[in-house]
Amino acid sequence: MARLENFGHSLRSSAYLYQPNSVDDLDQLFELSRQQELTVGLRGAGRSYGDASLNSGHIVLDMRPLNNILAWDAQSGIITVEPGVTIEQLWMHTLGDGWWPPVVPGTMRPTLGGCLAANIHGKNNWVAGTIGEHVIEFDALLPNGETLTCSPEKNEEFFHAMIGGMGLLGVFTSITLQMKQIHSGQLRVMAWVKASLTGMLESVDGNKTADYVVGWVDCTSGSGRMGRGQIHRAEYLKPGEDPDPTNSLRIDQQILPDRMFGLLPKSILHKLMQPLTNNIGTLFINSAKYWASRTVGQNTTFLQTMGAFNFLLDYVPNWERAYGPMGLIQYQSFLPKASAEAAYSEMLNLCHNRHLPAYLGVLKRHRPDPFLLSHALDGFSLALDFRITQSNRAPLLKLIADLDEIALAAGGRFYFAKDSTLNAEKAQRFLGEDLTRQFRALKSKADPNNRLQTDLYRRCFQE
Repeated sequence: MARLENFGHSLRSSAYLYQPNSVDDLDQLFELSRQQELTVGLRGAGRSYGDASLNSGHIVLDMRPLNNILAWDAQSGIITVEPGVTIEQLWMHTLGDGWWPPVVPGTMRPTLGGCLAANIHGKNNWVAGTIGEHVIEFDALLPNGETLTCSPEKNEEFFHAMIGGMGLLGVFTSITLQMKQIHSGQLRVMAWVKASLTGMLESVDGNKTADYVVGWVDCTSGSGRMGRGQIHRAEYLKPGEDPDPTNSLRIDQQILPDRMFGLLPKSILHKLMQPLTNNIGTLFINSAKYWASRTVGQNTTFLQTMGAFNFLLDYVPNWERAYGPMGLIQYQSFLPKASAEAAYSEMLNLCHNRHLPAYLGVLKRHRPDPFLLSHALDGFSLALDFRITQSNRAPLLKLIADLDEIALAAGGRFYFAKDSTLNAEKAQRFLGEDLTRQFRALKSKADPNNRLQTDLYRRCFQE
């Protein structure tokens, strides 16, 4: 029995934790769960902000030991791995040959099985889509005992449902992925600020065809300053633009430094951040960041390594601990382009008026994808980080419920890897009855005894 947490440290539960040493162990585990009348929940690196990898009182299957790279073709960029291989293992294995993961989250720590289960997106979503769009095929073990090989052409219904299915239909046992060819370990990055939410949305939309584009949003300042922020746009270097690609494609050139300014160990930074992780402190930090970006970093262009640009969340180890012992909730809504500005303005003003500002806001541009439980649409996402305290928990949950209603009224969608507060009624409202019915039909076929469950499943899907 182990005590497990979500990545945001806002949810905790106990479960029987199993770590398989081989794929053959999975059949035995499902047999054990049947004998003990327990359900099984899947867990990768535990990087979900919500309860997607928690299964209170039952079995949690930790997939990290299944982390072998099974095949790599440096000519085609096709790699086959076990589900416990992390994004970090991927890029370290392929970088020297000039290949990079086609889609990565803001951290290199998640497992590829977890990334497929959540169908992650990155700062390049408009151009590259989600991780699932780069999967050539996968093998999966279903709770009914069947083993499937799935691709966009073979068992395609399960292919498009298991990717993004939050580990509720089966267990990935091997994954074959097409990597992205690159000609340098560096990106050309351009940065500029916009003084309003309107300007931020227009800028992100206007640069959506860049290789990467992302916006940092100041959610703490009020009145006319609400929603201002900074845009970062990045492009891959073309062949010949890097004078020494062999050097920039070395692993040691991508490793993030473990000290600030070469002196201060980053391992203690989250402790130093705690005194400023409050309404006043983050107002000061966000204002200082905005004005520094406007004066020093306005319209700047510079080279940055792939690792430094993509894995910003890994700059400060355990940064989420700075939010204190009760953790944080990350609230991410996806809104159609036409309704995004009005709805996001309403959301940010509501947070400000209730004195519950988000301490961090991240804006991205998105496109639709073909997966069953998709969060994606033709529009934007805004991810908001909220600190939980003993005194604000109840009003914060009420605020989030009200933000849900704004998002749903605007035609919005949600991302199960980040969510920790939706209920089944709201989940069905954004998915629709048809998609919910399709998912439940596949669940009954693959898992007739409802063996695969998590706290997320019971909260959002169980009838």
